[in-house]
Formats: sequence, structure tokens, C-alpha cells
Amino acid sequence: MLPFWIALQFLSSLPVRLSGLPAPEQMGRSVLCYPLVGLLFGGLLWGLDTVLDGSPLLLHSALLLSAWVLLSGALHLDGLADSADAWLGGFGDRERTLLIMKDPRSGPIAVVTLILVLLLKFCALLALIESGEGILLVLVPLTGRAALLGLFLTTPYVRAGGLGQALADHLPRRSAGWVLLASAGACVLLAGLKGAWVLIAAALAFFAVRQLMIRRLGGTTGDTAGALVELLELVVLITLAL
Repeated sequence: MLPFWIALQFLSSLPVRLSGLPAPEQMGRSVLCYPLVGLLFGGLLWGLDTVLDGSPLLLHSALLLSAWVLLSGALHLDGLADSADAWLGGFGDRERTLLIMKDPRSGPIAVVTLILVLLLKFCALLALIESGEGILLVLVPLTGRAALLGLFLTTPYVRAGGLGQALADHLPRRSAGWVLLASAGACVLLAGLKGAWVLIAAALAFFAVRQLMIRRLGGTTGDTAGALVELLELVVLITLAL
């Protein structure tokens, strides 16, 4: 159970406190639990959607989105903001891009990116609520956190000595493949044909964003990993809403 608690502490704002620093091997194994954390997030969002049933649609959607952001502690939105600033401000240069990512300040590019992503999520949530298919919310954080597992499995981590380096180095690779397969099966089991479309959309988004990382950086960082989660969740949410 320790790897799950490590994953939950890292990916959420839930009050999980571990005593001491986990061993690198446990950190690596915790990545296997990322889809499970996504499944938990999805279940909580579905539960909140059920509780809010009958409330004004705009308020319903706004409360769901707010809970979603609070649940993750805006961790991945922070990565998206840093990546957006660095990608445009880096002018195609790898070292300049990595340097800008380390700057904690957010420029206008980051702000505009966050506004657009949250606005699109809000509208897609609204469409999903109107369709009465709240259970499909489970698929969005599930695929987003499974994408993190897939990223660490297939992509070099470019900041030596960072937390992501320990995660990537000690990730049990064979087990990771089975977890990804189980996550894909859960999507189809929960949503049937729509689940299959979600997997296709998620895979296309994953490979497109990953290719951008490889071309610019030669791999991933914690910030670009967070950006991947947000962008993939957005693609999946829009796919479900259409």
C-alpha cells in the first residue's frame, strides 16, 4: 500500500502524510499507482456530480471544475503554465527553454494558456452534465494519470537528479505495461465504444505532445509532464462532450 500513498500524496492535495522519505524503489513503484489515483479522482468527481444534480448548470459545472483543480492542488496547471512560458519564450533553444521553466514567475503566455484550458474544460463539463453522463467523468483523470505512467515509461527525464529521475529510474517497466493495459480495459469497460474513442484521442494527444518534448528537450521534465496531463485531460473531456 505504501506506493499508493506515495502517489496520492504527490498527485493530490488530500491530507496524506508519510513519515520519513520513501526509498527510491518505492518512489518508482508509486508511479504504477498513478492510474489508480486518477480512478479515485474520477470517482470523487462523479460523486460530486451526483450530489449537485438539479443545481443550475453553470454553477454545477463551475463547482465541479473548482473541485477538480483543488483536488490536484493545481499541480499540473502549474506545469502547464511553466511549459507554455518556456515553449514560446525559449525560441526553439533547449537550454533557454529549460531555464525559463525553472522561473517560478508566470508571464502573460502562461496566464492566457491557463484561461483557455480552464474555459474549454468548463464548457466541456457543461456539455457532459447536460447529457446526463456524469459517470464518464471517471475516464478523464484516469487517462490523464495513466499518461504520466506512459510518459515515464517511454521518455527520458532530462533534469539529472530531479524527483522525476528517481521515478523513471526505478519504475518497474514490465509491470507498467500491464497497468497501462488494465487502465485501457477499464476505460472500455466503463464506457464501451465511447471508451474506445477516448483511448484513440488520448493516444493521439499523448504522442503529439511527447513528440514536441523530444524535439525541443530530448525528453521530459516535471513541468512538461504536468502539461501533458492537463492537455490530455482536455482532449478526452472534449471527446466525451462531442
